[in-house]
Amino acid sequence: MRVGVLTGGGDCPGLNAVIRSVVRKGVQEYAFDFVGLRDGWLGALQGNVVPLDISRVRGILPRGGTILGSSRTNPFKHEDGVRRIQDTLAAHSIDALVVIGGEDTLGAACELSRQGINLVGVPKTIDNDVSGTDYTFGFDTAVGIATEAIDRLHTTAESHMRTLVVEVMGRHSGWIALRAGVAGGANVILVPEQPFDIDQVCAWVKNRFKTNYAPIVVAAEGAVPKDGQMILKDHTVDEYGHVRLSGIGEWLAQEISQRTGTDARTTVLGHVQRGGTPSAFDRWLATRFGLHAVDAVHDGDFGMMVALRGTEIVRVPLADATAQTKLVDPSLYEEFEVFFG
Repeated sequence: MRVGVLTGGGDCPGLNAVIRSVVRKGVQEYAFDFVGLRDGWLGALQGNVVPLDISRVRGILPRGGTILGSSRTNPFKHEDGVRRIQDTLAAHSIDALVVIGGEDTLGAACELSRQGINLVGVPKTIDNDVSGTDYTFGFDTAVGIATEAIDRLHTTAESHMRTLVVEVMGRHSGWIALRAGVAGGANVILVPEQPFDIDQVCAWVKNRFKTNYAPIVVAAEGAVPKDGQMILKDHTVDEYGHVRLSGIGEWLAQEISQRTGTDARTTVLGHVQRGGTPSAFDRWLATRFGLHAVDAVHDGDFGMMVALRGTEIVRVPLADATAQTKLVDPSLYEEFEVFFG
């Protein structure tokens, strides 16, 4: 059996660990032959296929990014996309695909599965917003990076007694903001699931100054003020119809300065959250996902995604896993409001 592997969407730490795991077990236990499709669905459309064997995955476990490259290509936005992918698979005698991606890449995979392409999904994204799995790999590393940044910003904020607004990624889910904000001792945490009152934010900031400490405000890039619109610097959209989120941090700093009469600055962590060496947990989870994904291929259990439930790796239908975005539950957010202000 020949199996193709691709990584799509935004990169994140742990992708190489999955590739390594899939190839190692597939070759050693099932005698599969592997190839990699370069740059996600773009490689599948263009027939850009490279050999993938044990020697090529040796030493990649701790490396960030992906040796196969990635892109935000939506095959259904390209003319004859499905046929072109089918032609690529046929031309290279590829019997099945292991698709490693987030909600968009896996959403495309789900539709391609309905069109008869044999594939198994693996959930990755720093946003942790894929339904059906407790965690996606990449999330733990991103939270660790954001938490360290917040720790460092506390000291400089207190040296100058100014508010520091930290903008983190997450798109329309607030998992990174909430987890890193709590771990980093932030005084205000703003997530997309809970529209915020700017007057309340400023009240929390003022209260923090009264105790002789400088406030740290952590805002998810998709956070939205009540009765307001999402703050955007760039309104262009990608092939999946997503705008490029960013701008809420700068807007918050300006509003806080004007409303409180105190200095406020912004730090946008951006892509630093996606880069670098994966954490031990992400290496462990990515490795387990890879092992179970190749098992699913061997079993012919296509149209499924491997997922973490508790401590077990299970298989869930891609249709269920991509039906909706996994959001922060309001009750979980409310648990930590005692620390605000």
